[in-house]
Amino acid sequence: MAIEVFNRYEMKYRITNEQYEKLRERLSEHMESDEHSKNGEFYTICNIYYDTVHNDLIRRSIDGGVYKEKMRLRSYGTVGTDQKVFLEIKKKYLGLVNKRRTKMVLQDAYDYFETGKKPEVQPFMNGQVLDEIDYMKNRLGLRPKLFLSYDRCAMFDRENRDFRVTFDRNITARRYDLGLHYGVYGDKLIGEDEWIMEIKIDKAMPLWMTQILSEFKIYKTSFSKYGTEYKAFVAQRVANGANIILADKEEALCLNNYSMSQTTARSQQPKHSFA
Repeated sequence: MAIEVFNRYEMKYRITNEQYEKLRERLSEHMESDEHSKNGEFYTICNIYYDTVHNDLIRRSIDGGVYKEKMRLRSYGTVGTDQKVFLEIKKKYLGLVNKRRTKMVLQDAYDYFETGKKPEVQPFMNGQVLDEIDYMKNRLGLRPKLFLSYDRCAMFDRENRDFRVTFDRNITARRYDLGLHYGVYGDKLIGEDEWIMEIKIDKAMPLWMTQILSEFKIYKTSFSKYGTEYKAFVAQRVANGANIILADKEEALCLNNYSMSQTTARSQQPKHSFA
């Protein structure tokens, strides 16, 4: 059975093609590709993100609070409506990420959010996690808001399987056709020469990893796939300028505050950081 509960810290880095190629070569001295990424191959992860009618979850996340939460439906590749996917909640408090998920047939997941009726627990499902998801869904009135996909290559430390590094590219998003069975298409969120690297750890980072990051001058950054798409989405709405309602103005203010806080934070940071 797949792991359904995760607790870990996640650090993100925005890198170039050149840095990626060098990193892959050096990391291979300590790490190996997971079963989906043999020979440097990529696999596609597809998500439907859920939020409130006024996008409160992503707005709070962008605002930089100590507690963040998300709900998403995830598949590995494009799947049919009769195939199993993962419905999951992801919470982050003071940097520690907790992810809980349960398997579900895709059509049942669609019906669940359409009708509000929780599906009956099947042997392949985690009933406790489903209860948590149901509580969060009803408490916040969540609904599908965004399709987001990316191609991923993942590596594991040979000595500590809990230390993991992932590389994501072709980050694609759309706010229409919100289904995992439609396929991958939409707007690109980063450039062709860019990658998002994530380091996922449950304890301290290995010394050899910090030395590699220092050698290649790769520094930790703040990046959220959903948050990046949402900021672009709101900026476009505000730029259009027609019939801006109160929610739009609040969102624009949220993004302005976020931009100012990021600028201040960057000005106060030391030149190099490997936290």
